[in-house]
Amino acid sequence: MWRVSYTNMPVVLPYTALRAFEAVARLRGFGRAAEELGVTQSAVSQHVKSLEEWLGQRLLTRGGGRVATTPEGARLAAAVKLGFGQIASVCRELREAQSGTLALNISCLPGFAYLWLIPRLIGFDQLHPDVPVSITTTAALANFTDDETDLAIRYGLGSYSGLHVEQLLTETLFPVCAPALLERGPRLRCVEDLAQHTLLVDDVTDLDGNPPTWEFWARETGNRLPNPARLRRFGQSNMVVQAAERGLGVALGRTPLVADALARGSLVRPFEGEVASLFSYWIVCPHEALSVPRVRNFRDWLLAEARNSGQ
Repeated sequence: MWRVSYTNMPVVLPYTALRAFEAVARLRGFGRAAEELGVTQSAVSQHVKSLEEWLGQRLLTRGGGRVATTPEGARLAAAVKLGFGQIASVCRELREAQSGTLALNISCLPGFAYLWLIPRLIGFDQLHPDVPVSITTTAALANFTDDETDLAIRYGLGSYSGLHVEQLLTETLFPVCAPALLERGPRLRCVEDLAQHTLLVDDVTDLDGNPPTWEFWARETGNRLPNPARLRRFGQSNMVVQAAERGLGVALGRTPLVADALARGSLVRPFEGEVASLFSYWIVCPHEALSVPRVRNFRDWLLAEARNSGQ
């Protein structure tokens, strides 16, 4: 009997199916994966099905409108994400070497960019004038494989599977307002006085866990939040801070975002009562990204700025 061995023959990997599967696993849904990849949901489903048949393994569990990875699927998703991330990183470096530009692409929330990062960015430029920095402001998680993001600063509980994650800034919550509001407005000396004022609300209710809302602050400080004279909701944190500085109402201050305004006196704390938020700002990037000098230097600079700000 003859036995033919194929061990030296390369395995042709189904890259399109692997990419579709990784997107489904990361985004926890076929619809969101289809939107990201620019294809139909049916096409994504077919790619995942063909991959499962090719491997002879169930990779995803489906039920109740939710998608989760099996242990085998989680292992494969992490490997695919790492592999595609390394490929994208090398390709990008080769392209940039050709053009002579080694740009650093950062992704973060708009409020954090405007209120904390950008005012400090001149410090990094002075240390590394040969590294241009590009900032993308978005509420979406960075897709390190496709959108050429080197490092992201995210806000949440720090759960970013398969990535390098370290805490940048913690957060403390307390009421803030413009000094002029105390001078010309109704009395504002305690929680009950909020009934006579406009409450400025940062719309963070779509976050998991216990986000830093006025209700969370009141509960943690043992207060009862009265019905305000008016509510004004904003979709971005920087708009909340700007509205408070203009005297349009009372905002729930979050230390990284209001620290500079408090220092220059455009915001003040009308009464006592602060609590620690459950949320923080996190440095997030692929593990291999920190081997790139410009990424590692930016990460080190961020941590130094956080220490210098006393947070």
